[in-house]
Parts: sequence; C-alpha cells; structure tokens
Amino acid sequence: MNIQWDAETYANDFSFVYQYGHSLLDLIEGENQSILDLGCGNGALTNALASRGHRAEGMDASGELLCAARANYPDLHFTQGDAVCFRVETPYDAVFSNAVFHWIERERQPALTACVFDALKPGGQFVFEFGGYGNNARIHRALQSAFEARNRTYIMPFYFPKIGEYTSLLEQGGFLVKSALLLDRPTKLKGRDGLRDWIRMFVKTPFAGIPQELGEEIIRSAAEELKDDLYKDGAWYADYVRLRGKAVKPPLSEGTFS
Repeated sequence: MNIQWDAETYANDFSFVYQYGHSLLDLIEGENQSILDLGCGNGALTNALASRGHRAEGMDASGELLCAARANYPDLHFTQGDAVCFRVETPYDAVFSNAVFHWIERERQPALTACVFDALKPGGQFVFEFGGYGNNARIHRALQSAFEARNRTYIMPFYFPKIGEYTSLLEQGGFLVKSALLLDRPTKLKGRDGLRDWIRMFVKTPFAGIPQELGEEIIRSAAEELKDDLYKDGAWYADYVRLRGKAVKPPLSEGTFS
C-alpha cells in the first residue's frame, strides 16, 4: 500500500502511534542487540531502541518519513525498503515493528513473514504490534455506511487479523510463537476535529478517485454518526485494538535429536 505521508502533521498530531510503542520495547530480551526497526517511520522508536543500548537501524518505505528520521537522528542508520521484499546482508538479533503490518494486504503477509525470518539470526526475536481484529471497527462501519448511502463501495484498506490467524501465519513461516494477545486501546485524538483529521490522515485509499467535496461530505457524515459513541468529555477517541506478540526463529539445533 503506497501512502504519501505528511511527516510534520504525523509527528505533531498523531505522535500517539509511536508513543504507545515504547512499552513494546520491553519484550526485547538481552543487551546490546542488533535490531532492525521495520517500518520505522520518523525514527522515534529506532532512537528509543538505541537509547537502551541496542544497535538499532531503521527501514521504511516512505521517503517522507525517512527524511524526518534522518534529520531528527543523524547518528542512526536508516534505509528505504519494502517490508514484503527486503533482504539484509547481516542478520539481526531482533526485528521490531510497531503499527505497520495492518497496512499490508493479507495475500502479501507470507512474503513479509519470510523476509523477517530471513533477516534474523537463528534464535532471533521478532517483536511486533499492529492493528488486530476489531481495530477501529466502529469508524470503518460508519465510513462504510456513509459510502453506501452515496452509492459508493467502501473497500476495507487494512488487514486486522485474529490471534489464531496471525500466529498460524507465523508458524507456517517457521517461527515459534512465544506470545500473542489482543489489546483494547481507546485512543484520545487531538483537537475538536480529531476524528475527521484522523480519517484524512490514515484512511486514504477508499477515497481515491472521489471528488474532494464528496469525500469531505462522507467524512462529516461518518463523524456525526459516531459522535455518541466516540466523542466524550470534549474529545474524540478512536476505538483501537492492537495485536501484540513475540516469536522467535528456532536455533539451528532445535528439532534435531540424538
């Protein structure tokens, strides 16, 4: 999914995306680990990994976000690459990823898993979090309703799997899954138009080819439908659900018997 990002707006108004990722860092075991931050965005979590003493590098498909990462953290190494078709010269102790994999279509997930598997040393850790089953379900239902009321088809632009589906994908890719859970995370949005701004920032592909005026009408309609559920005490909230997990690439000796 090719998305053009406004790096400044992302950092100023939607920083919660990477701020919530800080607790995910605790799942990485060991010290001074070589780590690839896959889908590093503006580099905030790559820097957090480096601040913990790890040898962290970032990779992202977005040139706009990588420009911000390199400007903000000039001492760190960042590479442009696609999560479903990348290769590394030297495998890492860990691959870390926050808020990325839901952007990748279901049929491309096995390719993603294979790339991560190949990027890890035997025994390497894969730590991740992204949108899980039910993520922003109310928002997407309201958008679907607004599209259909105008004789338009709303095509879900994200992949939000259940635990069993995703862990099965990982196991089929050779991983040993250590943990996986779904987390409800209602998330406060910034500003009086927080929900509409959120939709404009993150739900782009369903609006491709739709006149801007009609797109804004759809967004207003969805926000009005959601006001009773997602507008509380003067603030908008997004109904986030995250899938958080950890898997390992088996050591070379695993599975052998004497």
